[in-house]
Amino acid sequence: MASSLHQLLKEEGFEKGKLLKNQPDDSTALPIYICHGRKSSEITELKDEKTVIRNGSSVFSSFKPKSDEPVIDEVAIKAVISILGGYTGRYLKDESYRAMVKDKCTSCLLSRRKAGSDGGIFMNMELGIESIDKLVEDRGNKKELRMKLLRNSIRLLSIVASLNCEKSRNGSTCGVPHSHLSACAQLYLSIVYKLEKNHRLSARHLLQVFCDSAFLARTHLLPDLWDHFFLPHLLHLKVWYHKELEHLSNLGNALKETKMKALSKLYNDQMDMGTAMFAMYYKEWLKIGAKVPPVPTVPLPSSSSYGSSRRRSSESHASVSSINRNLYQTVFGATTEWQSMELDRRIRTSIDICRLESEENEFKYENYNQNKKKTHRRSSSSHIYSTPRTELLPETQKSGHFRFFSCQSRPKGCLVNGKIDVRNNSKRNLEHLDLPLSDLNKAIATICSSDVLSDCEIAIRVMTKAWLDSHGDSTIEAALTTAPIIEGVLEVLFASNDNEVMELAILILAEFITRSKVNRQTILNSDPQLEIFLKMLKNSSLFLKAAVLLYLLRPKAKQMISTEWIPLSLRVLEFGEHLQTLYTIRCSPQVAALYFLDQLLTGFNEDRNLENACQLVSLGGLNLLMRNVEFGGVLERNKAALIISCCIRADGSCRHYVADKLNKAALIELMVGNCKDSNGSVIALITELLCLNRRTRMMKFLNELLRGWGGLNTMHIFLACLHKALPEERPLVAALLLQLDLLGDPFRCSVYREEAVEVIIETLDCEKCNEKIQQQSAKALTMLGGRFSYMGEATTESWLLKQAGFHENLEDSFQKKEIGDNFLDEGEEEIENWQKKAAIALLNSGNKRFLAALSNSMAKDIPSLARASLVTIAWMSCFLHLAGDKDFQAMASSILTPRLLESSNSNRVLEERVLATFSLQQIRKRS
Repeated sequence: MASSLHQLLKEEGFEKGKLLKNQPDDSTALPIYICHGRKSSEITELKDEKTVIRNGSSVFSSFKPKSDEPVIDEVAIKAVISILGGYTGRYLKDESYRAMVKDKCTSCLLSRRKAGSDGGIFMNMELGIESIDKLVEDRGNKKELRMKLLRNSIRLLSIVASLNCEKSRNGSTCGVPHSHLSACAQLYLSIVYKLEKNHRLSARHLLQVFCDSAFLARTHLLPDLWDHFFLPHLLHLKVWYHKELEHLSNLGNALKETKMKALSKLYNDQMDMGTAMFAMYYKEWLKIGAKVPPVPTVPLPSSSSYGSSRRRSSESHASVSSINRNLYQTVFGATTEWQSMELDRRIRTSIDICRLESEENEFKYENYNQNKKKTHRRSSSSHIYSTPRTELLPETQKSGHFRFFSCQSRPKGCLVNGKIDVRNNSKRNLEHLDLPLSDLNKAIATICSSDVLSDCEIAIRVMTKAWLDSHGDSTIEAALTTAPIIEGVLEVLFASNDNEVMELAILILAEFITRSKVNRQTILNSDPQLEIFLKMLKNSSLFLKAAVLLYLLRPKAKQMISTEWIPLSLRVLEFGEHLQTLYTIRCSPQVAALYFLDQLLTGFNEDRNLENACQLVSLGGLNLLMRNVEFGGVLERNKAALIISCCIRADGSCRHYVADKLNKAALIELMVGNCKDSNGSVIALITELLCLNRRTRMMKFLNELLRGWGGLNTMHIFLACLHKALPEERPLVAALLLQLDLLGDPFRCSVYREEAVEVIIETLDCEKCNEKIQQQSAKALTMLGGRFSYMGEATTESWLLKQAGFHENLEDSFQKKEIGDNFLDEGEEEIENWQKKAAIALLNSGNKRFLAALSNSMAKDIPSLARASLVTIAWMSCFLHLAGDKDFQAMASSILTPRLLESSNSNRVLEERVLATFSLQQIRKRS
């Protein structure tokens, strides 16, 4: 597998893949995680005949290459394109982000601009940006005009970008470097191609920004992208820079200032070079049919380059000090073989640390007791390991630290009656250990102080055996559950590659956590960014147990910032069907996975939550979640339903796949199973799934719900749900119950309809309901309108504006396009029939009270609810003549007309005036 692929997948939470059987084995590295589910780019049903099936579900986590060329390269390329596309895609969606990008480009160009002839370069740039903004702000332009704007933008920006050619690369125009001009042009070219959905070419232009002017791109234009995409490759430079700064802080002021300037320039030059190298590397990657290029090597600068007087020996000694765990991972790498091998070589060729250790330890290991004074510890070798602990990267500060375990190798074995017994791995176990208390004391001392990994691994075995034999003895528990011991166990867990030792460490930590909240907090404080658990979750033998251990800690989203968490959690969700036993603890890994996913999709700010949800969808995690809605405990099934709702809100197109594939009977069963608990997660999911762009699809979904589960009456289940629902859930439950009831005769009254309409009227009372209830009431009215785009956005208002002759001036061209795509076809009749039935039911059952409630909510002028009420009146006004007699119509007119006249005043927004006028016309025409 090419190391470039390995690096990319590592950065995005993937690892190289191997064929998995029904269960993962010890030799299998973490594969790239792709589920056999619906991807975000798919619309039609997936058909994968080669999926390995287990218990009726996919277990695809890796696959066999069909040729010598790695099959997962294409998947990883898509991952890169997706990451880069997220930044250009934001430009299309976020007006404030557009303004920010434009300001940044303008500032970096105009701030250095001098008087003189520019040959039209700046005008080209301005016109190109202006054309792009027109395309973004009005994507409903006619095709011919759109193509003209696109060609114009590309032509103008390409002229500017061409300034960075070999002949003129180092030149400038009016004082502005050509590299800066080209970088800004490449950024907007990336946006142009994103508009045209040429995602690969868009990504290549975005990478070219970093090639043209790495410093400008990483510090000014696209710092967030650089932090996420490039910095992980270059962290060793940052670590080096902070160490050099620390050294210079001890110098005199005059000398320090000079050297710090030189150091800063050297660091920035090297960082720029590395950024440009990796940008070119990924550009090569995105060439169609290109071979995978070698991974760039970005060496550390020489300290002598800026006049450092430090000797290499002092650098080497310092490198063996107690250092930040994040620094240790940066140096050794969590999973990358070539990186760890290279660092190992550098360590071994540094200041003869190994030679010093071997001179101290030239003896035969006869027994554990005899080695007490010779064991390599900080206490006995403080002259080597005495560098003060420093936090090199302030953004990743932790309360703990990580020891640098020596490169010395010792025989691995177990203590048998006080002696080291070197045995075959397959025979290792704890049953043969029979140790006195004195050996436990030595093990505790070792785990707290020794820098020899093999000694610490032995100590883990000894402590685990003592714990098992103690049967809850308070003395042993007090001795083992101290902060230094817990931190020592974590350090071994991070550094060791012995699966048995790591498993023992997991088991004993799980016991510690269940004994005390203090122990739980000690672990979280020692590993605040959960790097140790990321490593364990990539271990194909232990990832399920590691997931359970992490679940016991209940980490929060702010600790799970890596992009690796989504694929790792999905892996646990797929393979975690069976309970895991950690001594006295039994827990389902799937419960753990659902907890992690819930944190990742709900625990950040809105943008990050949506980004994580989109990643989950793109990795095909929906199938796994739908399976978990059907099977498992009630809490887990509700959690899965909630996560699916988050995914649908993030990627509206996936609702069609879920609506088709999800077992509707399982939803009804879950509603029954919730008993006295809230059905909020199920109701939220059903609500999202009903926002379909075809009425026939909605009817199909409702009919499948109506079939119920276990012979129970679905209508009665929803009615019971309505009675016990939380106040903010009642409007949506009522809207769902009404829609189910309308599958029958709209003229025939029923208790379900009466109850549903009564709740809708109650929740429209603005004086009695809080803001949350008002929002849900508005959403319920929107659902009853029955018109949605493919992405699930309500389009009833846009349709009404079109009926009123306002469609040519619609500001939202996307909605206008959806109208043309979805409503001017054979489905229009079904939608109109639905609205007719809904209007008749609401008017006959709600009568005067319903109309008065709509009118009053408009009068209160609560933005979301007032607008939803106006839209509801507008579409219902088309059917007023079908409900009741002339007296009813006169009464309706008397209630609605004053409020509509008020809304048609000139001080209202234009769309509201149009809707109010349209409603008045319909009322007069129909009466």
